[in-house]
Amino acid sequence: MFDWITGIIDSLGVVGIAVLMFAENVFPPIPSELIMPLAGFNAARGDMPLIGVIIAGTIGAVAGAYMWYWIGKRIGMRRLKDLSDRHGRWLTISPDEIDQANGWFQRHGGLAVLIGRLIPTVRTFISVPAGVARMPLKRFLAYSTAGTVVWNLFLTLCGYFLESQYERVVSWLDPVSTAVVVGILAFYAWRVATYGRRMRRHAASGSK
Repeated sequence: MFDWITGIIDSLGVVGIAVLMFAENVFPPIPSELIMPLAGFNAARGDMPLIGVIIAGTIGAVAGAYMWYWIGKRIGMRRLKDLSDRHGRWLTISPDEIDQANGWFQRHGGLAVLIGRLIPTVRTFISVPAGVARMPLKRFLAYSTAGTVVWNLFLTLCGYFLESQYERVVSWLDPVSTAVVVGILAFYAWRVATYGRRMRRHAASGSK
């Protein structure tokens, strides 16, 4: 994957960075932890402007985030609750929990999007509940862009200042990203395993 990313950046320049960051937000296995430090290293060598690298990476990432926001908005609350009613165990959430989550997102959605954009894997899918909750588009784009700029700036500057030693950044960030993914999968497995218990608890509290 490293050679593939390098080839695209070398061939397309800042446009390639935007394309890669869009793809990274659509297909999470493509890591921004490789793309942006490498782009920062190229900027340090003078192959492309630093500000252009950051702008291109941000445009691509926000475009990918908007795509997931649009998907969430198209699914909508009613359809999501219908899916939960039929396949709640595998979605790990009940219609009542969707209502609770939506209420929380209506109150704190901006902060959730901002912070979510700084967390590997989560940064991709945080856009879906924003769309489902119908967060105003301008608000979504503002928070998503802010979080994306912080993340991209950090990764790019690491590559820029470390230059040829940017592999050290990757060697540190890659295990962190892996740990986050493993944690998310473990949380999903726990949600599936405890779904029945949570539903019984909800039913008992609702009957009181």
